[in-house]
Amino acid sequence: MNSTATRRGFLAASAFTIVPRHVLGAPFVPPSDKVTLACIGTGTQGLREMLPLLASAKLRIVAVCDPCINATGYRDWSTTGLLQSLRAGLKKPGWRAGTDNVIPGGLLAGKDLTDTWYGNKDCAAFTDFRELLEKQKDLDSVKIMTPDHLHGVAAIAAMKRRKHVIVHKPIANRLEEARMVIAEAKASGVATHFMPWDSNGSMEKVMAWIGNGAIGKLREVHNWTNRPVWPQFPDIPKDRPPVPDGFHWDLWLGPEADRPYHPNYTHMVFRGWFDFGGGSMADMGHYSLWTVFRALGLSGPSIIEPHLSRHVSFDGDVIARGKNTHSFPDASVVRFKYPTCDLVWHEGGMRPPVPEELEREDKDLPAEGMMFVGDKGKILAGFRVENPRLLSEKQPDPPPQRPRRERDQLSPGLEQWVAACKGAPQSPGSFLSAEGISEAANLYAVALRTQQKLRWDPVARKCTNSEEANRYLTREYRKGWDPKTI
Repeated sequence: MNSTATRRGFLAASAFTIVPRHVLGAPFVPPSDKVTLACIGTGTQGLREMLPLLASAKLRIVAVCDPCINATGYRDWSTTGLLQSLRAGLKKPGWRAGTDNVIPGGLLAGKDLTDTWYGNKDCAAFTDFRELLEKQKDLDSVKIMTPDHLHGVAAIAAMKRRKHVIVHKPIANRLEEARMVIAEAKASGVATHFMPWDSNGSMEKVMAWIGNGAIGKLREVHNWTNRPVWPQFPDIPKDRPPVPDGFHWDLWLGPEADRPYHPNYTHMVFRGWFDFGGGSMADMGHYSLWTVFRALGLSGPSIIEPHLSRHVSFDGDVIARGKNTHSFPDASVVRFKYPTCDLVWHEGGMRPPVPEELEREDKDLPAEGMMFVGDKGKILAGFRVENPRLLSEKQPDPPPQRPRRERDQLSPGLEQWVAACKGAPQSPGSFLSAEGISEAANLYAVALRTQQKLRWDPVARKCTNSEEANRYLTREYRKGWDPKTI
């Protein structure tokens, strides 16, 4: 791998696989007290989240998978922050994962991180998760940290093979695919964990106030975020840069329709595209609203009403206001009408009107937050329901902050998932309780894509006023990627 000629020849293969001897059929008995795990997706966030998994005495990473072999074209929140974090976790200040890039990412980085931690070369590496699931015989479970469009198909493929699954948000970026994921979780009985649950706040105090009539009848729930904090490209790329060496573009596309490669689709910016991402609500709403959906029993909205920014450009010398069906808007407000209350999601700097209670205090709403509006009062809280307070009462001193979890510790939800892998009950963050929030996040995307108010029939699972919207509830799968046959 040190010589240029050898490296080029190695990367010329159609699929890149480093497979230890035991994967190919030689006897191998994993330690009985460890759950073996494969990390599908080793981009910047995938690497960042590997450290507590590696440090856990209850898990053993035996394989990694990513269609991007080298650390090429990765972006992050800072130039050196991730690299320094990984070096600190490894206690190796010179670690670079064999690349000249400053921002680490990709298959080789994931394999080298794992091998360096364990002090061996046993971690298998695959570019295709389907090959991983077929060949890695000692595998108990997978963690999926890919772009959104691959979450559903990878989770279903793993559960069909009776592998326990962790997945990041969203479960899938198509409504029908999310339903298939949840249905497969029920049918297979494997342990599942949806990672946003670990970051959800408590609804206990809010529900107590609602229950005792402190704000009267609940009318609306507002949740607002400063996302997106990534580019929402208004136009489909027209230039044709070459595919980077070692990047399997076809595998990155997965179930989505073929198109020319462009770096503006990949890595950190995928979330702004309808085909590849789920938008700001899929990114952040699962962290804040899942606990709200469960506490209030929200499911089956009758109406989804979008309000969004529009992109204006020139078509030659003429003003063009074309309908953008390929990328999310820079800012939007989407209202969901449920039988018991309305839920309103705000993003891109949009916020609800400042309530009169704050006006009297000459205060503004925070940049991110949540508000419960009743016919007799309001509850204001942080974005994830932190520090709720009745606006009719004087604000109390903030409660003491919970101690931060150490970097080398598993979250409580993952601890429960590990126990469930060994026969304990499902964790409270299992896929089985995520149907309501998954429905909303996907209908949000469909409403923004069609730019129209949707009337939703939750029993028939379709929009009664838009055939265009119904087309976006699913996708046309490329051959070899249909979750029904994968």
